Amino acid sequence: MTSIADFPGGVSSRATRAVQGLRVALSQPVSPLSLAVFRMAVGAMLVWDCWRFIKYDRVYRYWIAPDFHFTYPGFHWVQPLPEPWIWVAWLGMGFFALLVMVGLFYRVSIVALTVLFSYFFLLDKAEYLNHFYLVILFLILLCFLPAHRALSLDAKLFARVRAEAIPYAGVAILRLQMEIMLIYAGLVKLTPDWLAGEPLGMWLRPQADDFAFGFLFHYDWFILLGTWGTVALHVLGAPLLLWHRTRLATFLVYCAFHASNSAFFNIGIFPWLTIAATTIFFAPDWPLRLARWFHGLFEVLPAPTPAPAPRASAPGGLSLIPMAALAVIAAWTAVQIVLPIRAGAFPTEVRWSGDGHRFSWRMRIYDRDADGVFIVRSGDEVWEVDPNDYLSRRQTGKMIVRSDMIHQFATHLEDVWHEAGHGDVEVYARIMKSLNGRPMQPFIDPDVDLTAVPLAYARSDAWVLPNRIAVWGVAHNPRPGTDPMVVVRDSP
Repeated sequence: MTSIADFPGGVSSRATRAVQGLRVALSQPVSPLSLAVFRMAVGAMLVWDCWRFIKYDRVYRYWIAPDFHFTYPGFHWVQPLPEPWIWVAWLGMGFFALLVMVGLFYRVSIVALTVLFSYFFLLDKAEYLNHFYLVILFLILLCFLPAHRALSLDAKLFARVRAEAIPYAGVAILRLQMEIMLIYAGLVKLTPDWLAGEPLGMWLRPQADDFAFGFLFHYDWFILLGTWGTVALHVLGAPLLLWHRTRLATFLVYCAFHASNSAFFNIGIFPWLTIAATTIFFAPDWPLRLARWFHGLFEVLPAPTPAPAPRASAPGGLSLIPMAALAVIAAWTAVQIVLPIRAGAFPTEVRWSGDGHRFSWRMRIYDRDADGVFIVRSGDEVWEVDPNDYLSRRQTGKMIVRSDMIHQFATHLEDVWHEAGHGDVEVYARIMKSLNGRPMQPFIDPDVDLTAVPLAYARSDAWVLPNRIAVWGVAHNPRPGTDPMVVVRDSP
């Protein structure tokens, strides 16, 4: 029996040639310098972030002081270590970040850093940040990439580690990860509120007196320019990073954008991490080119040495990356593409319900405020519970606008009442929520016992009430000092 693969030019034959061509492209030898600089930048920023957490006492406030932590599904077993061991773990993370930065005992150091960083990430959903998730992705990739082949103590001390070239795959996977993140960061902003200027206007207008050009924040057209421009910067700018003619200009625009974000918002290392990661789009030997250009300002330099020769050849030419490595790259890419779009599977609005929010690159596009109490009933007894009595104020602020955390806290209250000797316990939530400046409206059905309903992961929760106001923009949120203009339009 003849298969389609037996015919010249058949589908299977074309697929095989495509896979082989991809392996050849990813196996091309390139300089290890850009990957080494990226490794150093990630390590340095994590050292800095570790110090900042100690300086502002965040380790204590986030993981030691709270009696309860919001765990991720499947990771309930990840709990804070008792003092002083949690401090030992945190200092260990900073120590391994330093070793990664200098490239000493790299393979052990990067794995230890990844494990410790992921451990602290998993301790509490209340501390979820997109840039922490991005750091974990980078660290996982660095566990497998030859980022210590140059500009490292390992390369200086051990001749077997040094290399003049690495496979292009080590650079390509980071470029691919950045493209996915940047494009999604633009696509997720295509929401009615963002395109109508909110919540950017809410965030910038109070800062109008803090900057020389802050008076522009009072103009709706300037806010709209910022919201639409941000979408264009990500959706169009990310592909422009792949073209050498537009790469430098796009990079400089990104630098200005991230520097502005750092000035306007308290978002930690994220702007600088993203700038460092964006340098991976330049030629892999860009650090050497930059050094030669700077050195050439002072003296005439000899012509640069030729590019590194291909690695040890196989019968067909290059020593190709294994098929297993190509399969892992394909699987990683598929997960990164699919995970952010899972919110589309829910009939609810992710910006209101939170369904599919995490791990989807929705960064700085919502302003959510809420207030409320929980009602606990056991028999004829009724208690009104202020969540601040059981959580830190930071945890409460995060929990009360997120339906999954509200459900988790309700089950925690049930456990507390059971431990106090009460039998059948019911927990209700009376929460009013505002999205991007809207008037407060009910968020959780106050008549539903949250301990009697499961938390859905693949569908929406019926006890989360819908957002009743479809669009809310700068026309609805007035400038400070003006009369409010409240326009309420019910969703279809």
